[in-house]
Amino acid sequence: MSDSVSHLIFDVESIADGDLISRVRYSGEDLSPDEAIAKYQAERLEQTGSTFIPHTFQVPIAVVVAKVTSDFRLVDIKSLDEPEFRPHVITKYFWQGWEMYNMPQWVTFNGRSFDIPIMELSAFRYGISIPKWFDDSGYKSRRNRFSTHAHLDLQELLTNFGAARFNGGLNLAAQTLNKPGKMGLSGDQVQASYDAGNQKEISDYCRCDVLDTYFVFLRCMVLTGKLELEREIELVQQTRDWIEKESETCQACADYMTQIGDWDNPWLAESEEVDAEEADSKDAAADNGSNSKASSDGDRETADSDESKA
Repeated sequence: MSDSVSHLIFDVESIADGDLISRVRYSGEDLSPDEAIAKYQAERLEQTGSTFIPHTFQVPIAVVVAKVTSDFRLVDIKSLDEPEFRPHVITKYFWQGWEMYNMPQWVTFNGRSFDIPIMELSAFRYGISIPKWFDDSGYKSRRNRFSTHAHLDLQELLTNFGAARFNGGLNLAAQTLNKPGKMGLSGDQVQASYDAGNQKEISDYCRCDVLDTYFVFLRCMVLTGKLELEREIELVQQTRDWIEKESETCQACADYMTQIGDWDNPWLAESEEVDAEEADSKDAAADNGSNSKASSDGDRETADSDESKA
């Protein structure tokens, strides 16, 4: 088995830059960063039904990355720059790590429209050069939307690049496989949690999302013929063992273990039914054989008795 990291599964949690919002959207109103965020959130709630602010006004405050080998084994999960959670350092580690592991495939769920763009804009904001990501190779470019060798967005895989909608998101995809799905927070609650000083809680929430994404990734590999179902089931069990071990020192993993379930394997149930039918058939055949032998023995005893009488 190869230990080379071929896939980096990641998720980003972010908060609004109140100072930027104040300067760009409310210039001349002399709003504090908190006031600017609150005003923009109220506008978003009225317009969209959610307080979530567009990624162009946000900075990453938690990025969790799972390292996965070429044979799809999970080997480690890291929360970048924990416990400091400095946006500029997170961004540096994110792109630096990608190059250090020889530019493996990014794997996300809806990362094409959020996670990757916010990390690109963060590199722009903090003056970080990533020329290998912005390569100029035409349709083979790593940033080509329809190329998956550099970035596999599982939502785009499941919707044929947006031709269909995936109502329910990662939460639905994970729970379809009987994995926990959303735990504790949702994306539009991160800002309030950060304001309350719960940075570790946000990182833990992000970690659970990455675990969900990994399990969805495995099933997508089965879907696309890159992984046998039997092997996926083995990998899921190995990963559960890994999470349970990590639970000794990681509260997020401990919480995840309390919610994780088993995927209902219809093929296994069908096989068990066939085995049960075959067992019943063999038992019936054995009973018939036993009854036939008993009947034969009885006939023989009757014949012997008749002969003795004669």
